[in-house]
Amino acid sequence: MFNFRAKLIAAGAVALSLGAGAVSASAQEFINVLTGGTSGVYYPLGVALSEIYGKNIDGVRTQVQVTKASVENLNLLQQGKGEIAFALGDSIKAAAEGDADAGFAKKLDKLRAIAAIYPNYVQVVASQESGIKSFADLKGKSLSVGAPKSGTELNARAIFGAMGMSYDDLGKTEYLPFGESVELIKNRQLDATLQSAGLGVASIKDLATSLPITVVAVPAEVAQKLGAPFQAATIPAGTYEGQNEDVPTLAITNILVTRADVSDDQAYQMTKQLFEHLDALAAAHNAAKGIKVEDAAKGLPIPLHPGAERYYKEKGLL
Repeated sequence: MFNFRAKLIAAGAVALSLGAGAVSASAQEFINVLTGGTSGVYYPLGVALSEIYGKNIDGVRTQVQVTKASVENLNLLQQGKGEIAFALGDSIKAAAEGDADAGFAKKLDKLRAIAAIYPNYVQVVASQESGIKSFADLKGKSLSVGAPKSGTELNARAIFGAMGMSYDDLGKTEYLPFGESVELIKNRQLDATLQSAGLGVASIKDLATSLPITVVAVPAEVAQKLGAPFQAATIPAGTYEGQNEDVPTLAITNILVTRADVSDDQAYQMTKQLFEHLDALAAAHNAAKGIKVEDAAKGLPIPLHPGAERYYKEKGLL
């Protein structure tokens, strides 16, 4: 397995100048991969993706940028400050519609899909000593809902609404990234954290090995109320230390997104190399095992990039 975390530098971005490969991207020579925080899933997968592109697309230099994830990534793409980004399906839908409350001042019209990838699972985790056993038990407690207007925080807001609750029901609401949320729980300064991420996310693994936790259920009827792109899902028993039972929750598809003005050839190669090197992505994080080429062009809230479309047509999927 690659030592992905060692690539983090203090500036919060990783420049991976990788070149020389077997295939060509004619129009552009730089791919900036927009990810998320270093304790989430987007970051290690972004590092792996940049290595794949650097080694297999001739003449391309790659960089991995640490961000606040979905909402920031989509706004950066619109501004031309990235070539490919990880984002949640509901955030992309809000971006395309210009949902100001979700962090999009206007409709983002330059976004194009590369592929639907793995699902994010909404994971609500509390310290056992907090006494939180159900979602309703969060009332009066302290909860971190993710960075402000991040994809995670948008998920949190939607779920609270569907449960007939709001942040006003909490004793304290924190807007913090995954790693910081976990540190506060370890220090007994926070009761619980809501994290929208792939299963086995590093931050919750770290928490579960530090103190006893409770993984809190999100009822299946919440998915029915919210509708697409939310769906009922299960966090399998044993995903985290001390989690001995399956826990119902919600899942939302993650999507790799690019810009309309990225060349067709480059978008084609970004799609092709993604699916030809899924083993390297799975080595970076188990969440990548959920990426299936046959599902990659399904249920997208924005148009496919023509370069990606070309790849799926070659595979007989469109």
